[in-house]
Amino acid sequence: MEEKLLPLTSDYVFKRIFGQEENKQALKDFLESILDEEILKIEIKNPEIPKNFYDSKYGVLDLKVTLNDKSIVDVEMQMKNEHNIEQRDTFYLASNYVNEIKEGEPYTNCKKSIVINILNFMYYKRNEYHSVARMIFEEPKEEESVEMGYKEEDRYMTKYLEVHIIELPKFKIKNPKMHTKLEEWLWLFIGSDEKVKEASKKNKEIEKIKRKLASMSLSPEERNNYEYRLRAIRDEADAIEYKTKQAKEEGIKEGVEKGIKQGIEQGIEQTAKEMLKNNFTIEQIQVITKLTKEEIEKLRKN
Repeated sequence: MEEKLLPLTSDYVFKRIFGQEENKQALKDFLESILDEEILKIEIKNPEIPKNFYDSKYGVLDLKVTLNDKSIVDVEMQMKNEHNIEQRDTFYLASNYVNEIKEGEPYTNCKKSIVINILNFMYYKRNEYHSVARMIFEEPKEEESVEMGYKEEDRYMTKYLEVHIIELPKFKIKNPKMHTKLEEWLWLFIGSDEKVKEASKKNKEIEKIKRKLASMSLSPEERNNYEYRLRAIRDEADAIEYKTKQAKEEGIKEGVEKGIKQGIEQGIEQTAKEMLKNNFTIEQIQVITKLTKEEIEKLRKN
């Protein structure tokens, strides 16, 4: 019986495969398919697997590469929705941009910062499986518009920040043919044996990665590492779900108790008001409602 291949949708497997120097050409081909540009030079900045990779909270298995000495790219395969992509991508974009410039260097030496998220879940309300985001100008308000005679206005505030979001479930729903290199690669991530076989025939780099996956899948150590990582991510997801549920239940309980208390207070005040209308004495109202003389006098004035 043929051993099932470890999935590239695992962040551990993704990093182990594409982080290896011997697979750099395949990584180059894959990134070209996403960025739609020629890559002449690629350097993997963090090929190692962190020692705490089994802890999904701290062992982030991203892949950082330099392209053509001009761009810093952070690639991350995300298995579970942690509901923090906006904050996470902003952090990566800023970190890449700032950390690559040395003290005293001019800003013109800053490299373009690109973040690529490959998601094994749907996140954005967009009708495309590959979304590209850049910092663009908003449409001007009519009262702030100035006729400067520009036939074509600048669209981007900066081209140095760029995010790519690939949502694999949307790709699967679309079920496209293999007309583009990106479609070939994505079928390797989620395709059936037939789709993967077809993609391998079309692209020699995909065939190479398929063989590497097969070799990796035969290793008991690699399978154990994959299982440890998967278990850690599941445990953290369960812990987050439990804490969310607990907080929700405590919030509901607190709200009910607060509501009962408010209801009782409002009911007592209403009783006191009715008694005042019916000419009960302050002393009589105090005995019934337990309100102070000052509180009753305040209700009388209101």
